[in-house]
Amino acid sequence: GGAGYIGSVTTKLLMEKGFGVLVLDNLSTGFLSSVSCPLIVGDVGDARLLDKIFSEHEIEAVVHFAASSIVEESVFFPGLYFQNNVTAGIALLNSMVRHNVKKLVFSSSAAVYGEPEKIPIAENAALRPTNPYGQSKLIFEQMLPWYWEAHEISSVSLRYFNAAGAAPDISIGDRREQTTHLIPRVLKVALKKTDCLEIYGHDYPTLDGTAIRDYIHVQDLAAAHILALNKLEQHSGYFAYNVGTGRGHSVMEVVERALEITEKMIPIKYGPRRPGDPVALFADVAKIKKELGFDPVYSDLDTIIKSAWDWYCDLWYNKVHATRNT
Repeated sequence: GGAGYIGSVTTKLLMEKGFGVLVLDNLSTGFLSSVSCPLIVGDVGDARLLDKIFSEHEIEAVVHFAASSIVEESVFFPGLYFQNNVTAGIALLNSMVRHNVKKLVFSSSAAVYGEPEKIPIAENAALRPTNPYGQSKLIFEQMLPWYWEAHEISSVSLRYFNAAGAAPDISIGDRREQTTHLIPRVLKVALKKTDCLEIYGHDYPTLDGTAIRDYIHVQDLAAAHILALNKLEQHSGYFAYNVGTGRGHSVMEVVERALEITEKMIPIKYGPRRPGDPVALFADVAKIKKELGFDPVYSDLDTIIKSAWDWYCDLWYNKVHATRNT
């Protein structure tokens, strides 16, 4: 999954830090132009291909991003999500066993928690997903300690909160056409790619009536993967960490900051709450800070929105420019 949004930013940072990187991606949601290292186009569930890759390359660790990741879609197509996020992952683990690869960093999600009983959410909170996407991530997480027991594969699950923003040099951003994430949706309205931003629910028990979420800059999220790899160099076993900031921002707070940063009109309309949407979701990040030394650098809300806006503007300008010159 190294050609996708988070995967490609992490790949770029790994290379900058001196790691040798090989990407496997089927390009179903990733982009060839986002990859600047060797790329094999294929599926993570293809056992033959995996065996060939592990046989031909000296691989010390796997960072596993490949997944279907749209919550609403998972409700309508649960089989697709369990196939892509669980069954294909088993193929990867079993190939790692066959080729004696002992380290894995897994791209998990705060969706494993479901509706939290307590905010902020700590890693020892109840794991009760409310949709097939979250359930598929949890099932894979639950397999990892057993692969440690049986095969000594050490692993780290990183439970992402809301990833947003673009690489600091605006070379990589969120190019997915189909996204339910708030910040891309807001900025597409500012760019007039969408007529109006629909806000789902304005009757939550918050200061402005809109839901609260924890936004983590994609560059800081990428850095967490390097910290996780370092952890596996020094410790064996299974570990799980939240990756967020520990701060929550409401939907309207994001919209207001985007209005200020973009200096564009952002028409909004209110719709009903989406089923299963909690009032607030933000992380307890004490564990990842203490054990991995995680210290977000780019994750203040203004920096997140500004980097995403600069990237979208650059992408849109280049598209328009290229069209005019063909």
